[in-house]
Amino acid sequence: MATVTESTTISPEMANRLFLRGASPEAEFGDFRDDLQRDGFVVVKSAVPRERADAYAEAMYKWLEDFNLGYKRDDPSTIHEDHLPVINEKGMVFGYGVAHEKFTWDIRQEPGVVGAFEKVYATEDLVVSFDSVNFSFPNRKDLKANKPWAHQDQDPEKPGFRCLQGLVNLLPNGPDDGGLIVCKGAHLLSEEFHKEFINEKRIWAWTKEWYGFTDAGMKWLADKGCKWEKVCMEPGDLVLWDSRTPHYNVSPAETSTQPRFATYTCYLPVANLTQEELKGKKEAFEGVEFTTHWPNLPGFGGVPFTRLDGKPCPHNFKVPRSGKPQLTERGYKLTGIPYIKA
Repeated sequence: MATVTESTTISPEMANRLFLRGASPEAEFGDFRDDLQRDGFVVVKSAVPRERADAYAEAMYKWLEDFNLGYKRDDPSTIHEDHLPVINEKGMVFGYGVAHEKFTWDIRQEPGVVGAFEKVYATEDLVVSFDSVNFSFPNRKDLKANKPWAHQDQDPEKPGFRCLQGLVNLLPNGPDDGGLIVCKGAHLLSEEFHKEFINEKRIWAWTKEWYGFTDAGMKWLADKGCKWEKVCMEPGDLVLWDSRTPHYNVSPAETSTQPRFATYTCYLPVANLTQEELKGKKEAFEGVEFTTHWPNLPGFGGVPFTRLDGKPCPHNFKVPRSGKPQLTERGYKLTGIPYIKA
């Protein structure tokens, strides 16, 4: 791990306002930010060069095989929890130290990935989430159905653009191969929507930074002309979306033979975090804990999960198989630790 001997000072000009706050609809950037501002999402092509994206996918396949439970990438009959770590019906993994695996951290440090967030936030001083990865396989009969779960990852009581979410796609991902579904342009209607639905009984969530859309909410979006779109990507592409944008993921269709591998990447400007939140990041990093996609929230040890027999997974471990993260200086700054004041 790189050693940073001095705390980094945040200058006033770095304490930026996020680019969508107060931006006029006519504002143009001449790059992917125009699509992001208009549609609420955008695909940044080849954020990770194809050769490295293929290497990350290989590392993820090997990570699954190295549990030695019988999974083989070329044998579809081994796509079953008997042969895999616990992966929920949405493709997410919340154990086994995967949030701090070497391939996960290498992707977070990719210049094209970090650079996209730097451009949006107009600063290089960023903190990254310690979020999970996604392994979705077609025709998994051992899991319950992954039903649409349209939601936004932002508290409706805190309006405006607050966070940019992202994921790096690592395998070919076409219309039938599962993945992200977004409601195009609906982020621009967010405040109007939540004013109208302010008295609606909300779907339960463990955090206020998650809002689930009911049938009535979905009808409202449809009546406004909002359309849902499946995001298709190539290996190495990065998709970004405004946290106000309604979205969900789907599993690969029965007609597909293509798995979906992705890593969630989300960054916030350091200036948006308090010193207490930065100290919480330090604790999460040193404790190899997960966080949500919100980089400012404290870590958690992992979501309790069981195997199909209802018992805790005996193969779980906290410290990644690759060991505790060994980061570049840039990567270490992304933990937020160098910004903690003495």
